[in-house]
Amino acid sequence: MNPGRDRCLHEMGLGPLWKLRTMQVPLEAAQEPSIAEEPVTIPPPVAATAAQVTDWDSLAAAVRDCRKCRLCSARKQAVLGVGDVNADWLFVGEGPGAEEDQRGEPFVGQAGKLLDNMLAAIGLRRGSDVYIANAVKCRPPENRTPETEEMEACRPYLECQIALIRPKLIVALGRPAAQTLLKTEVKIAAARGRLHEYLGIPLIVTYHPAYLLRNLPDKSKAWEDLCFMRREMAKLKGS
Repeated sequence: MNPGRDRCLHEMGLGPLWKLRTMQVPLEAAQEPSIAEEPVTIPPPVAATAAQVTDWDSLAAAVRDCRKCRLCSARKQAVLGVGDVNADWLFVGEGPGAEEDQRGEPFVGQAGKLLDNMLAAIGLRRGSDVYIANAVKCRPPENRTPETEEMEACRPYLECQIALIRPKLIVALGRPAAQTLLKTEVKIAAARGRLHEYLGIPLIVTYHPAYLLRNLPDKSKAWEDLCFMRREMAKLKGS
């Protein structure tokens, strides 16, 4: 069994459900057949089949059709993620902004340009050994911070992405992403600069690029974090 897939199945609601079936009994025992219960697995209303947690296309369809929280009411489209689905690097941000909501791709505005520059600074580029996702897949109104129940509603989708990608290193960009992955309150200043863990995968916390656009002095700290990421990945790859 695949523990990551099993966890996703559980989180997506693909668990056992009791179903009635006809049971044969001697004719002299009853005039009508009696019933017994046996566990069978069936999909919940939001998913057609269990393939949604083992196949990218069906997972994308589940995210596209999701109505699990109120963010779906104002979105133009859900934004699953973008990049190399076999990447060693997984970067997780907060949620789509207006431009991302329009185009269906994360980090395509000014924060996205800064993220691309940050990747380039350590020899990476979008789509090549890098996957980019968000803690929530629909745009919060006015680009506000996602609320706890919204992040919880989207958590299974992110967890399934991680199970499918199997990255060597996860980078949480900002507090909402870090709290979603670590399941605890996080202060970036205290969490950055050290290794955390998500289900055995090393995880590093750093500033969200949108925050850095508003707080330019902290770019030097972000550079320290990038160097830290690069060193840790080198260790993971044994180079």
